[in-house]
Amino acid sequence: MKSTIELLEDTDFPAIKRRGLTVLQVNMGYLCNMSCVHCHVAASPYRTEMMSRELIELIPQVLQAQDIDTLDLTGGAPEMHKDFKYLVKAARKLGVKVIDRCNLTILMEEGYEDMAQFLADNEVEVVASLPCYSLENVDKQRGKGAFDDSILGLHKLNALGYGKDNPNLVLNLVYNPQGASLPPNQQRLEADYKRELKEHFDIEFNQLFALTNMPIQRFGAVLLAKGEFHPYMDLLKDNYDARNLNDVMCRSTISVNWLGELFDCDFNQQLQIPVPNKSRRHLRDLLTQDPAGDDIAIADHCYGCTAGQGSSCGGALEEETET
Repeated sequence: MKSTIELLEDTDFPAIKRRGLTVLQVNMGYLCNMSCVHCHVAASPYRTEMMSRELIELIPQVLQAQDIDTLDLTGGAPEMHKDFKYLVKAARKLGVKVIDRCNLTILMEEGYEDMAQFLADNEVEVVASLPCYSLENVDKQRGKGAFDDSILGLHKLNALGYGKDNPNLVLNLVYNPQGASLPPNQQRLEADYKRELKEHFDIEFNQLFALTNMPIQRFGAVLLAKGEFHPYMDLLKDNYDARNLNDVMCRSTISVNWLGELFDCDFNQQLQIPVPNKSRRHLRDLLTQDPAGDDIAIADHCYGCTAGQGSSCGGALEEETET
């Protein structure tokens, strides 16, 4: 798989600094039951990189030391880590909100039949990937059978109360474009999702997050192979909106990889661009050091977070006005 990092390093993206830390985003490893085309971490059933128990046990200590209110668990499929349940329980015991970035199909895998119930019992917020509300588009992006299993997973979550009136059982969906284009207006697309999923599958959810595909890892390699990398970068830059700089996720979130190394965001993690401050580049450094005020490492892929409505782990940054 060809890397895009050498095409992204030379950048004119504006310098930005970190604010107070409110979210710890932990990539528990790259093992996944799927191999999606748009996956920016190139996760698959064949990856073996997984976070050690020693580092897992360090996470609750960091949550307390930094007074962090949200633990965001990702992967791969984070649920496949043998210590996933241990970490969720430890964080919830501290009163920390836990987000599980779930691909939905894992809830239907053998050995994970109780996972949805566990998430509900611990009031874990589920952020679930569903690139489209049609079978053809989802299976094209995520593999044959992915759509049907995703719908079954959503039914399982709805039956437990997710996505309905219980404010403690939040279910948000994630949309990614099929190819080299920006996401459409998030508000209008959310309305389409809610209508179609309710009408055809009797599924409910809270919010839709429309995310921009990053020109890195597997998606970046596809762009290069199709000769679409440079046109896509032009698209991102042509749609740059400086107003989005104020709310980009790297200002309040720090990303941790399976080795405990720190990055300004999950995308920098995959490009192996470490935080600029050499004195705090590991999870254990957060036990005693506050990263507020540090410079944030930037490259051309940062335009992906600031183009159009903007893009973050919580969806669009700017509410698009009607024209």
